[in-house]
Amino acid sequence: MKLYAVKTEIVKTGEKIAELILQRLKRQNLRLEDGDVLAIASKIVSYAEGSIAKLSDVEPSREAKELSEKFSLTPEFAELILQEADKIYGGVERALLTIKNGVFTVNAGIDNKNVPVGFVVLWPKDAKEWAKNIREEIMCKTDKHIAIMIVDSGLVPLRLGTNGLALAVAGFKPVIDFREKRDIFGKLLAITRHAVADDLASAAHLLMSEVDERIPIVLIRDAPVIFDEGAYGFADMIIPPDKCIFMNSFEYSEKQEC
Repeated sequence: MKLYAVKTEIVKTGEKIAELILQRLKRQNLRLEDGDVLAIASKIVSYAEGSIAKLSDVEPSREAKELSEKFSLTPEFAELILQEADKIYGGVERALLTIKNGVFTVNAGIDNKNVPVGFVVLWPKDAKEWAKNIREEIMCKTDKHIAIMIVDSGLVPLRLGTNGLALAVAGFKPVIDFREKRDIFGKLLAITRHAVADDLASAAHLLMSEVDERIPIVLIRDAPVIFDEGAYGFADMIIPPDKCIFMNSFEYSEKQEC
C-alpha cells in the first residue's frame, strides 16, 4: 500500500472539493488509477460548506458558563458543545467527552486548530453525502473507479495522542465482518469485525498530521479494501450501545453506584 500527501492552500467557503482535488493531483503529477482511495480531511469539507462558527456571535447559557468554569473552556465554546453534542459524559481540562452522531468524540467534534482566531470549525453536516457526491464527480471527470473517505482525528480510551477516524466513506465497505471465519488454528471467530475505514483513516492521518502541514488530502493506492457502490456514514460504522464494551461498562458502573 502506498500513500501520497496532497498539499493545498487554505480552503474557502463555497470551494468545489472535487475540482480542488483534481487540480492539486495534477500539480503534483499524480494520476488517479482504478482502485485508488482518496482520504479527505473533514475540516476542508466543513470549510467548503461553511460549518464554521464565530465565537463572539455565540450567546452562552447558564449551563455553558458552569461547564466552562469546571473544565477551563470559554463559555462560548462550551455553548457550542452543548448545541452540537448528543450527550456529554464529563471531561478533563479543556476537553469534554461527548457523543455526536453515535460516536465518542471530544468536544462534539468542534475544533479550534487550523481555523482563524476567534472561530471554531464543526463537523460537516452530512459527511456521507459529501463522500458520495465527491466520488461521483471525480469518477465522472476521470473515468476512474475510485473511493472516497472523509476523516477526522479521534482518541482511543487510555491511549495518548490522536489517531484517524472515518466519518464517512463512499465506494468501499468500511467494516469487514470476520465472524464465522476461521483463524490460523481453525477456530471460528465469534465477535471480530475489522474497522477497515478507521485503519485507513489512521494511515492518512499520519501524513495529514495536526499542525501546519496543509495536507488535507491523501491518495491511498493498493489499499486492501472491498470495493462496492455504497456510501456509508456514521450509522453504518457504529455498534449499538448495548453491544459496545465501553458504553455497556459506563451503564453498568452507573447502575452499581445507584
